[in-house]
Order: sequence, then C-alpha cells, then structure tokens
Amino acid sequence: MTSATPATIGIDFGTTNTVVSLTHGDGPATLVRFQAEEKDLFAFRSALSFQLHEARDGGSPERVIEAGPWAIDAYVEDPLDTRFIQSFKTFAASAAFTETRIDNRRYRFEDLLSAFLLRLKHHADGAMNDLPPRIIVGRPVTFAGGNPNEALALERYEAAFARLGFTDIRYAYEPVGAAFFFARELKQDANVLVADFGGGTSDFSIVRFERADGALKSTPLARSGVGVAGDAFDYRIIDQLVSPELGKGSLYRAFDNRLPIPQRYYSAFARWDQLALLRASKDMRDIRGLASTALEPEKIERLIEVLDDNHGYALYRAVSGLKEALSRDEEAVFSFVAGSVRIEKPVKRTDFEGWIAPELQAMEAAVDEAMAQSGLEGTQIDRVFLTGGTSFVPAVRDIFIRRFGADRIETGGEFESIASGLALIGREADLDLWSQKAA
Repeated sequence: MTSATPATIGIDFGTTNTVVSLTHGDGPATLVRFQAEEKDLFAFRSALSFQLHEARDGGSPERVIEAGPWAIDAYVEDPLDTRFIQSFKTFAASAAFTETRIDNRRYRFEDLLSAFLLRLKHHADGAMNDLPPRIIVGRPVTFAGGNPNEALALERYEAAFARLGFTDIRYAYEPVGAAFFFARELKQDANVLVADFGGGTSDFSIVRFERADGALKSTPLARSGVGVAGDAFDYRIIDQLVSPELGKGSLYRAFDNRLPIPQRYYSAFARWDQLALLRASKDMRDIRGLASTALEPEKIERLIEVLDDNHGYALYRAVSGLKEALSRDEEAVFSFVAGSVRIEKPVKRTDFEGWIAPELQAMEAAVDEAMAQSGLEGTQIDRVFLTGGTSFVPAVRDIFIRRFGADRIETGGEFESIASGLALIGREADLDLWSQKAA
C-alpha cells in the first residue's frame, strides 16, 4: 500500500482496560494485540504490580514492575509481597492525589501512567517499536471524582505520554472516537448518539454524519458526561453484600459506650486501588484494635484478612461475575470466596437495579444535557451506539430503549471502538475540529 497519509496511533486508556490501535496509510485501524498465557488479547488490563524480588547478587531486594495481565499474575503468585494497583485512572483529575509511596519511592500519577505504558509497549512484541510522532489519546467528557481538575489530568497525561517519545500529543473525547468507529457502517446521513460507559465515567456525544462526493463529513453537535459508571455499580454491590459482613453497621465498645464502626473504613471499597492504600494507612492499626472491642469480632477479623491478604482482586472478580450474570438472568448468586472469607448470597436483578438507581438517574440526566445542547428532538436521533462494558447492564440499555426505541440501538466493538476511532481521527484533515492539545 502506498499513501501519503501518515501513520497514527489511538489509545483508549480506560479505568478497567486499555486498548491501542494503529493506522498505516489509508488502510483500516488495526488493534495492537498481546500474547498472555497462550491467549491473544487486545484489551490490556489497566493494572500495575510492584513485586518484591531478591537481588541475584545478594544485594537489597528490588521491586519489579509489571502491567496488565502480567501484573495480575504477579499478584496472584505472591499477594502478600506484591503492591497491586488498578483503576488508577480515577485519580487523574484529583488534586488531592499527589503521590503514593512504594518502598519509600514516590510515585506521582504521571509516574504510574508512564510505568504502565512502558510495560504495555514492551508486551506488544514489536508492534509498538516504531511509533509515529502523533498520538490521539482518549479522554472522558467528565473526569471521575467529586471535583475533577481537567487541566491537571491532561497535564499529567502529557508528561506520561511524552516519556514514550511522542511529540504530537492530542486528546479527543472517548465517545467521539466511538462515533468514528461506528460511522464506517453508515449507509446514509444520520444523527448519531454515542454512549460510552467505562469503569469511571459515562460519556455521551451527538454527531451528524453526512456523505458528500464519496467522503464522510462529520459535525459535532453536543457532548456531556458524568463521573460514574461501572466502578460505581461495583461499589453498590459491595456496600450491600460485602461490607455488612466485614463489620459495616456493627458496633464496638468504648468504655461504657457502644459506638458504630467508622464508615470511612468501607469507603475505600469504592475504588479498588484504595484497598492497598488502606492496608498501608494508620487506620489499619485502629482496625486491628477493633477486633478486641467489636460486638461482632468475627466480622472485623474478616475485614482484616481481606486487607492483609490482598483479597481485593478476588473481590473484584466476584463482583464482575455477578454483574455479568445479572445481565443475562433475572437472579444470580454472588460468591466471594478467598482464604477463610466466604460470602455467598442470591441477588435479584431488581434488587441490583434499586441499588444503582442514583447512578442511573445521573446517566439519564447527562443524556438530557446532550440532547438539549444538540437542539434535536428524540425522533431526530437516527442511531444510538452503545459501547463499553457497562452498556451490557439491562437497566442502562433501558434508558435508551425507552427514549429512542430498540430498533435504533446499535452495539458492537464494545471494547475496541474507541481506540480504533481515535486512530482514525488522527488522520482527519481538520484535527482541531475533533481533538485538542493540552493547554
């Protein structure tokens, strides 16, 4: 193939998974794949591990950094001596997060991200050796967190991606990337609403696609987002099924008083990576002390085991399994078994939908905002493209079926659409229309 069109790379750095796509000339976008345990993967888990290894020369032990499925393997192999971090994207826009310490070494957000990207590149087996200068990085419409600092997040992204050698770093909204991926299948002009559900954010874009002289012209009409998605659903499950079995809502004795166990110990379960931080915090000493004063000490002992023995990943898998089962069936069994901790309970889909009602309302409000910005009526939306793992949750899909009808809902490429669309954006003639540089 010969073409003057430069190669581009798109990267969807997600809360749960990261996907990379490349274009060469005028050809299609192709996914970067990874060979892990005889599996051919393109969704690279957004996780890091720092595992303690003995030095071969008899010197001081050192931490070996891994990422993706290799980070999970390191954690499973040695959970007690492995610092495991996932979902760290949720801290990107947090000014409150300045650093974490691992073996007395400071890691800022950009240090974690660059370490992750370098290991991802390593495991690409040569597919990312000759990188083009331009990269289009996906970004949420609204970053996760209570008071997200967008400029800070992009500044941190910029520092991390520059360490890989990129000189032309641009950012495009994740649902817009998905829209470009979806537009390949359009046969006629259409107003398209794209809903992208990640781990930490839910983002919505409305784009007008028109064909003229054989070319596809696209015009952005609206965008909106909210900092809740799959991780928030996970927390609701944990808060309802797990935390009460670990002491939440129970009491402890303080002299002649009976006081509730502090709620802050359980707020850490809202973010997977915070479990490791809680284990290393001063609160851990207080939690251990509660085991002798709690009215239900067996529950506190379970909490201590979950934290001490790094059962966070096992808990993550149990929660993910329940969500997947409830996406298929009206009722499923939640099963979290790790060490001596065993929590098994039946769950109805209607119960789960009640737990996540606040998040569903926030998502629907963001859809309202996008529609208002676009100036379109519901009948003027020709296609609705749902992408991301949380789009499989029936209550999430129902938001769009009620509004637009099942016949206009499209799915497919739930995990690849954003990265491939971003790579395609990278060769647009007017990049400023679809992407931006960090300020």
